[in-house]
Amino acid sequence: MTEREQMHYDYLVVGAGPAGLASAIRLKQLQPEASVCVLEKAASIGAQSISGAVLEPGPLDALLPQWREQYTGMKIPAGRDEFRYFTRSRSYRLPLPPTLRNHGNFIVSLSQLTAWLGSQAEALGIDVFPGFAAALPLYNKDTVIGVQIGDMGLNADGSEGPQFSPGIEILAKTTLVAEGCRGSLTKQLIQKFHLDAGKSPATFGLGFKELWQLPSGRTQLGLIQHSAGWPLDHNTYGGSFVYHLDHNRIYIGFVVGLDYQDPDFAPFEAFQQFKHHPSIKPLLEGGELLSAGARTIAAGGWQSLPKLEMPGALLIGDAAGTLNVAKIKGIHQAIRAGMCAAEHLTNTGSAVGFDAFFRNSIGGKELFKVRNIKPGFKRGFWPGFINGALETLTGGRTPWTLQHHADASQLKKRGELTTPNRGWNDRTLKPRDRAASVFFANNVHEESQPVHLKAADTSICATTCATEYGNPCERFCPAGVYEMIPDAAGGKRLHINAANCVHCKACDIKDPYGIITWTPPEGGSGPNYQDL
Repeated sequence: MTEREQMHYDYLVVGAGPAGLASAIRLKQLQPEASVCVLEKAASIGAQSISGAVLEPGPLDALLPQWREQYTGMKIPAGRDEFRYFTRSRSYRLPLPPTLRNHGNFIVSLSQLTAWLGSQAEALGIDVFPGFAAALPLYNKDTVIGVQIGDMGLNADGSEGPQFSPGIEILAKTTLVAEGCRGSLTKQLIQKFHLDAGKSPATFGLGFKELWQLPSGRTQLGLIQHSAGWPLDHNTYGGSFVYHLDHNRIYIGFVVGLDYQDPDFAPFEAFQQFKHHPSIKPLLEGGELLSAGARTIAAGGWQSLPKLEMPGALLIGDAAGTLNVAKIKGIHQAIRAGMCAAEHLTNTGSAVGFDAFFRNSIGGKELFKVRNIKPGFKRGFWPGFINGALETLTGGRTPWTLQHHADASQLKKRGELTTPNRGWNDRTLKPRDRAASVFFANNVHEESQPVHLKAADTSICATTCATEYGNPCERFCPAGVYEMIPDAAGGKRLHINAANCVHCKACDIKDPYGIITWTPPEGGSGPNYQDL
């Protein structure tokens, strides 16, 4: 049995995103003598942070009141808002939903913001360790007592290589899990402690984002544009964003609900089609793609929140699912959840009671108010739009709570529906394909390490899945990780291009057989996002 070194802390935070760093900072503000450790699987703080991202600043003002003066990263005051509905060739201005009004908000780079928050945490004496991926939760009977860091230097077959280093154990009185959406540690804890019992199934979106440098004169500083409609059909939830930055740059992105039904649908292709709409293509032509990435988004909200506490540990931020999908914003909610966790632990000394504490907080009440907006789109865009208006007018006081469905269960088998003609066009803008897009994510994976995407029974892929669904993993993955290739017997087998993985977690969510499990690769591996 491998002997492992141990480190001991009062508080261990897993994940250096806005929730994790906010919790660590607030803990140190309230308990200066407490020892606090933050683990981050990326090679540097912020390297794998990606979001839209428009920041509602109130929670950050409360956490670090001087941030507006001290933070020198991207911080562009929100300007005019637009909301449009696209057909194949036209766009129509729609009334702006109140949830999309951004007056007083800021367009930010989440990778820059989290890097700065990491520096603030270190200045308070918090131990922040990038490049260390938490692989397993540790228990004393049924109490979480910390995590084991993943081993380093393994060969592809799992054996110890010449540079092998066993992962250490980090033990703490309380562990705060802030891995972000569909975290591997979170998934294990939810299953062990049945934290999702009695809850609506979790539901997710898959978000894409690109940073473009454009010719002079095309941008309007602070303009925030959202759209729905083409290239999605009426039964597929999703939409776009274009945020106008300084220095003739824009963020452009697209979100697709992972509850889509068509097994032949390809979210990455939909995003690239959107960029070729007559309203968008002239903006981008002649520009330069600088950076690109993808990430799943927790869209279940109030009714899908698992129980946020268990013996010895808490779930916070997108690991729990605190994002407000109606606002398309999660940063402020993540910071709120992190601060709530720190204040609860300081006041009570225990994880017990945190679930109720957060649900009764401002962040919990915000989620309850918009709980019916996302599930209202199950019947299509226009019924969802009308339902959203009703929920907004009543302030979420309707006497019902609509439920979600598990995303993988919504995928129809071939023959159960006809793939609609989406009117997709030929593409000329970059990236040409998913492999090219991965280049702009600056991926780094050690090729010799074990494959971190675990497929429990690959025989299903070449037989049942090929017949029933046509191997949708080849289409729902935004990075071309999954590929059916010829085998020696004349059939096909699944090949996993693990080095392409951008850690979006879509495969762990949308696989109709539930055989794919995303696990963290060797610490420091994965995308290295630039200014996203």
